[in-house]
Amino acid sequence: MTEEQKRTTELLAVSVDDHEKQQMMIDRISMEDGIVPDYPLLSDPDHRVIDRYGLFNPDESRRRPVPHPTTLVIDRRGVVRWKFVEIDYRIRPKPEDIIAALNALADM
Repeated sequence: MTEEQKRTTELLAVSVDDHEKQQMMIDRISMEDGIVPDYPLLSDPDHRVIDRYGLFNPDESRRRPVPHPTTLVIDRRGVVRWKFVEIDYRIRPKPEDIIAALNALADM
């Protein structure tokens, strides 16, 4: 990631969990990985943001819908320029794929 991208890129995490459950997740990550996330975790219990991007998993066997793990690269105007959506929460995009998407934004 370039210095310019570091200055102009914002990383956010959004979940349907309330702040208490998010803190439990942060604590678990810190214990397991020894790393504290250094970006904001936004609570979306009414799933307005998640609904806006159509990210709920329609699996009806679950007690409540669960959002698909998703990574979005959104430009300054709010247009989604790149996305990675996966059903399996263990599969995440590679950092180099996200950086390539950020580089493509810089070329626009």
